Amino acid sequence: MSPTTPPPASGTREIDTAVVDTAPSDTAPSDTAVVDTALVDAYPPFGLRISAGDLTLRPLRDADLPAYTALLRRPVFADMSSDQVFPWYDMDPEQRVSSAVQFQWHLRSKVRPEGWAISFGIFLGEQLIGMQDLIASHFAVRGVVSSGSWLTLDQQGKGHGKLMRQAVLVLAFDHLSARRAETSAVVSNGPSCGVSRACGYREDGLEVIEENGRAKTVQRFSLTPEQFRRPRVEVGVEGLTDALRARLGAQG
Repeated sequence: MSPTTPPPASGTREIDTAVVDTAPSDTAPSDTAVVDTALVDAYPPFGLRISAGDLTLRPLRDADLPAYTALLRRPVFADMSSDQVFPWYDMDPEQRVSSAVQFQWHLRSKVRPEGWAISFGIFLGEQLIGMQDLIASHFAVRGVVSSGSWLTLDQQGKGHGKLMRQAVLVLAFDHLSARRAETSAVVSNGPSCGVSRACGYREDGLEVIEENGRAKTVQRFSLTPEQFRRPRVEVGVEGLTDALRARLGAQG
């Protein structure tokens, strides 16, 4: 996993396995419900949907927020003292939920050609199991995307992390014509680094960052379309309209 940050952006720091899920069910409303076309016209990302094997990736709607709050209360990290734990996760669960929900609304207001972050909910059937972000700055000029993601602890180690990363890379490379993808993870996060390598990323240097008063060494990775190791399952992309392309700076 790599950080999806409420604030700022959807990776994680792993959270205490003692956290108890006292929130509503993490089963989201059925995706078979038709999204109001007027709403999609007003905010095109709501119409975007990626399917990959048993997984569906789509931006969260307000109707999904009860499932999202339940997700945020569930364990993500086995060791809360680890460098892997995201700062936004390492706080009181109620504060975490409040900040993360506000951050989802914040992201919606920032989708424009100069910079954007699309936060995809990861659905296994109708169950929300994690988040995957795709992020870019001046995409029309740079052609570069970055990513962050997280899964609840009980869903890790099942191949979902690799497939959901591959799914957004298919969107980026095949449908948005990205020229490069970047990601990073603390060096102790073996699973996240393993996902990156399995997708074809190459190591791109080390960086020392500061988080919550601690120095952490981060491994950077980069990937080109030619290096990308594609998923074995078909990936389908729906809802990438001309209006959405314009908002992402991905026209033509």
